[in-house]
Amino acid sequence: MLIREELEKLEAQILSPYAAKSADSRGRLREEKECDIRTRFQRDRDRILYSKAFRRLKHKTQVFLSPEGDHYRTRLTHTLEVSQIARTIAKSLRLNEDLTEAIALGHDLGHTPFGHAGERVLNEICPHGFKHNEQSLRVVDVLEKDNGLNLTWEVRDGILNHTGNTIPSTLEGQIIRYADRIAYINHDIDDAIRGGIISEDSLPKECVKVLGNTSGRRINNMIVDIIANSKDRNTIKMSSEFQEAMDELREFMFDNVYIGSKAKKDEMKAQNIIKELYNYLKKRPEFLSEEAAKMLQHSDIDRVVCDYIAGMTDRYAVKKFHEIFIPESWH
Repeated sequence: MLIREELEKLEAQILSPYAAKSADSRGRLREEKECDIRTRFQRDRDRILYSKAFRRLKHKTQVFLSPEGDHYRTRLTHTLEVSQIARTIAKSLRLNEDLTEAIALGHDLGHTPFGHAGERVLNEICPHGFKHNEQSLRVVDVLEKDNGLNLTWEVRDGILNHTGNTIPSTLEGQIIRYADRIAYINHDIDDAIRGGIISEDSLPKECVKVLGNTSGRRINNMIVDIIANSKDRNTIKMSSEFQEAMDELREFMFDNVYIGSKAKKDEMKAQNIIKELYNYLKKRPEFLSEEAAKMLQHSDIDRVVCDYIAGMTDRYAVKKFHEIFIPESWH
């Protein structure tokens, strides 16, 4: 018996009846030979981990644009924190940890440079619209390698529906929706306190009373609450008390950090960079990368330019802007 088959048999024996089993996957967009060692979800995780889009996350904004301090989160560290939280929940509920990790590592691959500021401006100027979850799916389906990563249906479903109105079909995907929010609320509080935007004392008192008075305690308590309310059930949920406190804390962050705070003072500059690049590259596609230019054979110019800019890191977008718009000194 192959190692993969032994692992699939083990999944059937030890995982919850509500867990997604790799042997029962709905399959891939294109059929391919199975690995002798790894399950389908393990292979998906590895493909995402080794992708170029995953590596670029280390230079993409989470909240603070190009922070000088070494300890502020980036989109990559956010992704790793989501993965850790999600795996803890999945393991405790006897759900499929490999599927959970694959979705967590892939959920933000489509994020733009400059965080949600970049997402908003691309959504405004691109005729196709832009949502980072849809772009994450496009990255794994089309843009990585020559023809996408060919991931399983369950991973793709979890990536697409980690945000928005549609709930993922698997419990593993549902975990990511919670883990993503738990991670970004708490690490953004941590970063905002470090940056002098807010103080621990300014957090809503009732939220702190319910959830905990440090980021570590809040994360732990939220995880414990989800596990307690989801155990042996075909759904992932929080208690109403914790859900209300988390929603209020998130609202506090929008009012005090995400919109109009010192952390966002250069967002207009960042958005102007994206607008100028977009308009210029539409008219001058010869400035696209060689890889992006090849996509013109299959997609219209707006789609290609949008894909190219969305894939940029913060610093590459700035470099490209300088290359196109800033004159060099004469030697």
